Amino acid sequence: MKIRKSAIALAVATAFGCSVAAAQTAPVCPIPDTRANVFVGTLDTGVPNVDIDGTGPSTCTVNDRIDTASSYASQQAFIIAVTQAVNAIGALTDVQRAAIIAVAPQFDVRRFRPVKLIGFNDLHGNLEAPGGTFFGVPNALSGGVDYLASYAQAIRAKNPNANFMVHAGDLVGATPLISALFLDEPTIEVMNLLGVNLGADGLGNHEFDKGSAELLRLGRGGCATDPNVLKSPFQTCQGPFGPFAGAKFPLIAANVITASGGFLVPPYIVRTFNGVRVGFIAAVTETTPTVVTPTGVAGLTFQDEADSVNALVGQLRNRGVEAIVMVVHEGGSTSGQSGISGCGTLNGNIVDLVSRLDNAVDLVISGHTHQAYNCTLTNSTGRSIPVTQSGAFGRGLTEIDLWLDTRTRDVVKVDARNVIVDRRNTLIAPDASVAALVSHYKTRASTLASVLIGRISSDVTRTANRACEFQAGDLIAEAQLVATQPSGFGEAVVAFMNTGGVRADFTFAQISGTEQPGELTYGESFTVQPFGNSLVTMTLTGQDIYDVLAQQFTGCPNNQPFNRVMQVSSGFEYTWDNSLGIVPTGVTPTLANCSRIVPGSVKINGVAVDLAQSYRATMNNFMSTGGDGYTVFNRGTNRLGGALDIDALSDFLRGTLTPGTPYTPPALGRILRTADAGTSCPGTR
Repeated sequence: MKIRKSAIALAVATAFGCSVAAAQTAPVCPIPDTRANVFVGTLDTGVPNVDIDGTGPSTCTVNDRIDTASSYASQQAFIIAVTQAVNAIGALTDVQRAAIIAVAPQFDVRRFRPVKLIGFNDLHGNLEAPGGTFFGVPNALSGGVDYLASYAQAIRAKNPNANFMVHAGDLVGATPLISALFLDEPTIEVMNLLGVNLGADGLGNHEFDKGSAELLRLGRGGCATDPNVLKSPFQTCQGPFGPFAGAKFPLIAANVITASGGFLVPPYIVRTFNGVRVGFIAAVTETTPTVVTPTGVAGLTFQDEADSVNALVGQLRNRGVEAIVMVVHEGGSTSGQSGISGCGTLNGNIVDLVSRLDNAVDLVISGHTHQAYNCTLTNSTGRSIPVTQSGAFGRGLTEIDLWLDTRTRDVVKVDARNVIVDRRNTLIAPDASVAALVSHYKTRASTLASVLIGRISSDVTRTANRACEFQAGDLIAEAQLVATQPSGFGEAVVAFMNTGGVRADFTFAQISGTEQPGELTYGESFTVQPFGNSLVTMTLTGQDIYDVLAQQFTGCPNNQPFNRVMQVSSGFEYTWDNSLGIVPTGVTPTLANCSRIVPGSVKINGVAVDLAQSYRATMNNFMSTGGDGYTVFNRGTNRLGGALDIDALSDFLRGTLTPGTPYTPPALGRILRTADAGTSCPGTR
């Protein structure tokens, strides 16, 4: 018996929540399934996946109309549903329909059940669209948590009874003013509305920026009282919901161990979907102590990520868990990648990490490197497992179908694809409750954010020359020197700035309010320097200066994971040679034999630094206690605290507000490099 297509269209429309009118015209999907072929559950039919009516990417594809997430009374009911769905799609040929229908009996829909996972990472409190081009989406048209919330809801709607959202670290820290001014409480409150309370946040290194006590407060709630955290202009408990309630979702990490030997936060969580228990184990990059203020991680041990996860596999299995997802704040970068869901060749720490994972781990959701990729890597047994990352700053999400076998309780297949949070998508409306919360904090921050602090004549960028010097770093280091030069304020002769603390360019054309091109606001400058660090001036010997410069490069005893060349103030110069300091295998590295600094090249105001002489040097409080691996700064004596870094910058730029006197970046040349073989700044900033 043939079934009339109009009747099928009505049935399909009803089943998928569409109006009859929409089903009879061009049904659309906010986030279409764009896989190349049509799948029936985990089975590839070999039939090309096409738009239902061929009108474009906003139209639902065949895959969007084959429903495997719903519960079916029998296998026969599923076969009928697939048959009805494909018969209603005019873009398919009879041969293609037959091929798809033929696969339906082969897929056991009652045994194999999908869980819809949503992964994202490195939000860094970007509640508003961060700007910049992201996989072809220009300017500030990707990201913003109001749209991210709606994208997440659209993904959840594809499997409303079995879904889970997880963030892979750096949810907070290095945040824009709208979040940082309020101690990142706005980001936590937005995530509560967003629905991460259904999932978890695996810790990242930036969650430790203000110390583990502040991290735990963000989790449990309560207003901040620590004077080291709650310093002007930062504010607490300014939200519309009354006192800050904390995260309604768990913070997890398996490799952060306290002085007493316990976990700082739970190492994992377990959730049940369709009767199957799934474990989510998190780990933060083992290098965290080298990239946050040492006092912030005092008493904590950061263990190897893979070893920590592997050690918990047996415990999870004892709880009946066979399906395991690792959420790790560590990642890599790709080359030769095609598209946001491509891979190309993946390199970086994540490759070694996955190669050592227990075979029980079925999926890795990664972060830290701010990349977007969808790859597979081999584990300790040689089995390929999916490894994903969604980008950063809320500009992308990873939509994942985790297929579970209800008999073995294990994962049988993973389908993943990255999705751009595209604000131009007319089928996605911004989430009103999230938008209102962002607006609340934006209004409270606007008075401070809109204050003009200076003017620039052109972009002042983070683009480094081959010696690893860049304009934005020069500007910030200079401001810190000027703030601490006067008698009583430090008597500094040099200032050092860590490159990782410079988070954005000073952009001439950026308009964030009513200012003119070239005018810098407090909010824009805070985006460049979001940590709220204070300045510290100390006495160092000339030998200390040579030694800390040596610590910038890999191969020295401080174990830099990559080259970190500090930016310096005017009057200070030195030369380095990338061919120096290569310690032979088997030889113990020392600050003498690993150094790439050319002897005699370090000068202050044209005079060579004397190894035995004392000099006053300024840096931020993060660096002053060994942050970023500059442990030589711990030798410093006669320490004097100073202003906030952002205040030093504001004071330095104030004179540029006078008409005709914008800041013009000077020529680079404080850091010099010999004519070795390198043509660009080596390593990662």
